[in-house]
Amino acid sequence: MNFKNFRDYLAWLYYQYLLITGIYVLEPWEKSIFNSILFSAIAMVIYTSYVFVPIHVRLALEFFFGIFGGQPESTMTLIN
Repeated sequence: MNFKNFRDYLAWLYYQYLLITGIYVLEPWEKSIFNSILFSAIAMVIYTSYVFVPIHVRLALEFFFGIFGGQPESTMTLIN
């Protein structure tokens, strides 16, 4: 894919974004405020997922290993 096709593709994606969200009817300052709020919300969701999802996955795995016959750590230390 050459550079011109890639630029055209990105322009097409941006045009689709404008049409789908309906912000093509807004004034430029309204577009910038809307985009700032939208991208800030997306950034917060990504950050929160990065920080908290691994903790919850670890806790869920510990819970299910405890229910379905995982050995507690005290038993494992006795074996070693």
